[in-house]
Amino acid sequence: MPSQMPVLFIGHGSPMNAIRDNVFTQKWREIGGRLPTPKAILCVSAHWYTPETRFSNLENPEQIYDMYGFPKSLYEYKYPAKGSPEMVEITRKLLKMESVIDNSWGIDHGTWSVLSKLYPKADIPVYQMSINSHLTIEAHYALGQKLKSLRALDVLIIGSGNVVHNLNHVNFNMLGGYPYAETFDAYVKAHISNRNIEKIIHYEQSGESSKQAFYTLEHYLPLIYALGASDEDDSLEVFNDQCVAGSLSMTSYLWRSIKKSQS
Repeated sequence: MPSQMPVLFIGHGSPMNAIRDNVFTQKWREIGGRLPTPKAILCVSAHWYTPETRFSNLENPEQIYDMYGFPKSLYEYKYPAKGSPEMVEITRKLLKMESVIDNSWGIDHGTWSVLSKLYPKADIPVYQMSINSHLTIEAHYALGQKLKSLRALDVLIIGSGNVVHNLNHVNFNMLGGYPYAETFDAYVKAHISNRNIEKIIHYEQSGESSKQAFYTLEHYLPLIYALGASDEDDSLEVFNDQCVAGSLSMTSYLWRSIKKSQS
């Protein structure tokens, strides 16, 4: 069965994007207006990083405010999406590996800050899959490949993270990125455009820039899942192609089935 729904990787940046209107959130809205309406949305968020692969299967998942020190208005923002217990079970069977139901989590800001612009009505069921901290990058990519068949079931797969994410170096007064951030972001973009998967998995081959782009993998791995769920013959759109605050990349990717767009 051919792939149908697109796949997204979104550089989500600050959780404040949920309540801001800027060039990045405007593009999220524009992209959302072009996306088909999915049956459900599966998000792999950088902010659910666990010792095994976990899912929440609640009908009404909790909105998680997993961030600190932000204005009250952000904690008052509501994205009341329903869950999708049915798709959780289908997804768990596709993975053919042990996974855990964890209803202490729900929908975190890596998910709802993005969906607030893509699908602002919150009328599409949403569920998250955690990032298993014990797996190799190759294993994460393989899981993304197993998720690919969900696209034919009208599930929109989203990886939400940041290609460059080094909070130790953040400078909110800086408009662009440090040289290492720009270099690493360009490395990733070039090899995604050429579909050179090995260069993305072995990101350290970018050289010195990889040593500062991030110190932990959780914001990079959602890209690996999205890449695994994409098809070789998908069309690729790069958007929000920019580094900000010195050490954050907002660069995002949309893969769409060519067959779908021509039908």
